[in-house]
Amino acid sequence: MGLGSAPSVIACIGREDDSLEERIGYFGEQVALLAQELGLNTCWAGTFNAKNVPAKIEDGERLVIVIAIGYGADQGRQHKSKKPENVVDSDGEKPDWFNFGVEMALLAPTALNQQKFEIALNEDGSVEFTDKGGMFSKVDLGIVKYHFEVGADYVRSQEGEQSCR
Repeated sequence: MGLGSAPSVIACIGREDDSLEERIGYFGEQVALLAQELGLNTCWAGTFNAKNVPAKIEDGERLVIVIAIGYGADQGRQHKSKKPENVVDSDGEKPDWFNFGVEMALLAPTALNQQKFEIALNEDGSVEFTDKGGMFSKVDLGIVKYHFEVGADYVRSQEGEQSCR
């Protein structure tokens, strides 16, 4: 389903600040996945004509990206993914929750399927995400963080540990 054939779009708009694009990705992906669960198809669309998006944008706000939503001709296709070692910036053994979080992050949609991010497990057990730049990379980083958290939280819940959030 492309933007032109989608019966509706979700306009991702927010007040301008340094975290806007990442927040749009993080929370927009939650909406996109919920729509998928409800039987709709979604597609992040960064190329669009803002004049064709019927959204009211207030002063100080910006339309960042849209999500096409509707019934697609098919369920889409799986994109090629990098291997975990291509996106992990940490040496040594990693806990299962981290490894599964990385696997889920690699399933996340990113602009042009470039997966321009890096994930590191710090010595204190915290996780650090790095944006490697590129088109919509900050939106992508929000999407990736959400997928990572879902995966890591799933494993932690199975092991009785605290969640990432």
